[in-house]
Amino acid sequence: MRTWWGEKFLDVLATCMDQGRLQRGRAYSGPRRLLKFNIDGQTVEAVMRGNKNPYFGVYTEPRYKVSVRLKQFSAKDWNRITEAVSLNTAVLCHLLMNEMPPTIESIFFENNLHLLPRKRSDLIVSCSCPDYANPCKHIAGVYYKIASLLDRDPLLVFQLRGMTFDRLQKKLISSPLGQALIDHRKEDTQEIEYRSHRYTAPQIEPLETVSLRSFWQGLSSPPRVDAMVRSAVTPAVLIRKGGDYPSFWTKYKSFIETMEPIYTRVVDKNKNSL
Repeated sequence: MRTWWGEKFLDVLATCMDQGRLQRGRAYSGPRRLLKFNIDGQTVEAVMRGNKNPYFGVYTEPRYKVSVRLKQFSAKDWNRITEAVSLNTAVLCHLLMNEMPPTIESIFFENNLHLLPRKRSDLIVSCSCPDYANPCKHIAGVYYKIASLLDRDPLLVFQLRGMTFDRLQKKLISSPLGQALIDHRKEDTQEIEYRSHRYTAPQIEPLETVSLRSFWQGLSSPPRVDAMVRSAVTPAVLIRKGGDYPSFWTKYKSFIETMEPIYTRVVDKNKNSL
């Protein structure tokens, strides 16, 4: 299942490609077809493996160069976005914690922009293949690959739009609200003492100081049985669960009252044999 930003990123292909090329493009996003893939700044460059086609005189396997970019926002646009985010506590907190805010698109929408591409003009693409359609299946394959990367790292979309996430964070931290949130986080951060385990470490004696007898029987004698046997806090617990007059008991005297002294005598009589 794709993330919401991965799905939204792919929606634009459905608006500018026919279904045949779109379906073939998904198959071209795998390693068998995608020979090279590199993100250089805001541009994604790739080399795709084509098909032999003797009917058209293609007897050797071709290689096609693909380039994909998103329409860049201007410096003025990014200043407006940064200012709007720095005034929105919820969105700002997510971005300062390296998370994609679920309402991030609302910030861009209020400024007549879209972070994720929505129309064909948002894409700047090219391919060296002879297909007349643009985008072609090779471009679609690269686009699917970018979407899979956004599923794992959605913050990459800021870079593709012209603003690296590190630069965006620095701008947000320099804002009054951003600085206040950073200072508050520092105040809440406390040194935590970690222990290697939950239980007290055992005392280990050097092997040469341990006799054969103590090795097998332990360094200390086990406690005496009579020290362990104590009178039960509540005698005859099991019979108490059935109540004073369980279904099998036909006497007028309470079943619990009858059995309690018997339990006590049995325990006292067998204490020495435990």
